[in-house]
Amino acid sequence: MTVMMRSKPTPSADPQPLLLDTLFRPMGADGVYARTQLYEDVVERLTLMITRERDARAEVFRFPPVMSRRDLEKGGYLKSFPNLLACACALHGSEADIRAAANRATTGGDWTSALEATDLVLSPAACYPVYPIAAARGIVPRDGYLFDVACDCFRREPSRDLDRLQSFRMREYVRIGTPAQITEFREAWLTRAQDLAAQLALPCRVEQASDPFFGRTGQMMAIAQLQQSLKFELLVPLHSESRPTACMSFNYHRDHFGETWELADAEGAVSHTGCVAFGMDRLAIALFWTHGLDPKSWPASARQALGF
Repeated sequence: MTVMMRSKPTPSADPQPLLLDTLFRPMGADGVYARTQLYEDVVERLTLMITRERDARAEVFRFPPVMSRRDLEKGGYLKSFPNLLACACALHGSEADIRAAANRATTGGDWTSALEATDLVLSPAACYPVYPIAAARGIVPRDGYLFDVACDCFRREPSRDLDRLQSFRMREYVRIGTPAQITEFREAWLTRAQDLAAQLALPCRVEQASDPFFGRTGQMMAIAQLQQSLKFELLVPLHSESRPTACMSFNYHRDHFGETWELADAEGAVSHTGCVAFGMDRLAIALFWTHGLDPKSWPASARQALGF
């Protein structure tokens, strides 16, 4: 499936340096930035816009930027994307052990060698914590579940491109239910997302996609994902038409999380899951990249959608 919304004029120069200087402040690592009021105002307005699209039945959860290491391992993330995962670590041992490790930093020594993993990891996606919450309730009701979730996420892939941050915000609508319910949910959002992009005056196209699975086995998983049409992305041509940026994704997990977390209905049928994910920072960057740094001069439809 490929849907073209409208074409984008070829920019005369790379806008990234100006966007970086105006919207962000460096924090000593690529892909991790302090954000200015101008930028945050747009993110907040995008958040309200997406909230207006929320189904009245949806349950709302806002998760912290960390989650249970055990739950992430059980969910299969370590198998699929071990290269992107970051674990929360801490100094352990006696007071003397911890003090000795901390003191090594004052003499230029390596204190990090004393770190040990905790039971927490940095959340790589907003939806992972919601499945064990649903599973704890027992039998999945006939109408399934619909959740609105969000959190600050982290993926270890340093880049100087503003559309590929290491620390970023993700908003998701997650559906749990029958295959027919998941298909209906995703098909509806494939259309609604393009309508949202049109309101924001963002040029885009929707295409089949695959996740960046790790290693040779991951290559086979990506091929299977494409063959089964399990993932679509809404792409905005920031760098170029041939190198677009995925700002939203539409995912069908089939029975993976249902099997993992024993999600099933009263008849014992394993539940399927799906989600639509909004890259909040990528959407904000796409707006500034496409329309410029003054929101009051943006196209009328974008100003109206965002309340300017």
